[in-house]
Amino acid sequence: MVNGKKVLGVIGGMGPIATSFFMELVIKMTDAATDQDHLDMIIYNIPSIPDRTSYILDHSKSSPLPVILDIAEKLEEQGVEFLAMPCCTAHYFQEELERSLHKPFVNIIKATVGYLKERGIRRVGVMATDGTMNAGLFRQELEENGMEIVCPSPERQKDVMHIIYQNVKANKPAEMDRFHRVGDELKAGGAQAIILGCTELSLVKRDNDVGPGFIDAMEVLAQQSLLSCGSVLKEEYKELIST
Repeated sequence: MVNGKKVLGVIGGMGPIATSFFMELVIKMTDAATDQDHLDMIIYNIPSIPDRTSYILDHSKSSPLPVILDIAEKLEEQGVEFLAMPCCTAHYFQEELERSLHKPFVNIIKATVGYLKERGIRRVGVMATDGTMNAGLFRQELEENGMEIVCPSPERQKDVMHIIYQNVKANKPAEMDRFHRVGDELKAGGAQAIILGCTELSLVKRDNDVGPGFIDAMEVLAQQSLLSCGSVLKEEYKELIST
C-alpha cells in the first residue's frame, strides 16, 4: 500500500490495445493533482495468452488458464492487493482462478451488471464474443440479479465478431454500419441499455460516436478498480451510460 492506496495488478494482453486503453482509463478517471495521487499498477501485457473464445468453443485448443494463473501468481508475489483482467471472455476462468489465488478480483461482469441494476435497468442487450455469449457469462449474472438479456441474432452476432477480430484486433477502423445494425436490433428487442461486453468494443466507443444507451464494461472495470484501491473518482466518470 502506497499513500493509503492499494496496488492494482493487471492481467493484460487480451488484447494489447485494450490493455493500454484500460491503463489510460484508470489514469483519466482519477481525480489527481500530482503524479503521486495516481494509482500504482503492475501490468503484465502478455498477448501470447491463447485465445479465450477459441478454447471455449473447442476445448482441444490451447487453454489460456495456465498462463493467466501464472501471471496472477506473479502479481500476488509482487504485492498487489486487487487483480483486474481487462478481458470479459477471460472471466470464464474466474472461479478456477479464485480457488488458486488469495487476492480479490475486480470482476468486470459482476461490476457491470451491478452498475446497471443500481440504475433500475431491467432489460439489457449484450455485444460480446462468441465465447462470452456461449459461456453465458453475462446471461447468468443478469438473470441472478432479476434482469433479462437481449442477444443479437446469429447474423448480427457475426457482425460483432467481425468488428472484434477483423477490425479492432487487426488494427483497422471499426465498420460502424455493422455496429449500428447490432445496436438497432438490440434496442428493437427492448434493450434499455447495451453492454459493450468485449474490451475491443471499448476501442470502438473511444473512437466513434456509438449513440445513446451503451455502457462500456471496461469503463466500469476501470472505475471500480480505482475505487477498490482507494483512489478518488472524477465526478464526470460516475455516470457511464452514453447519452
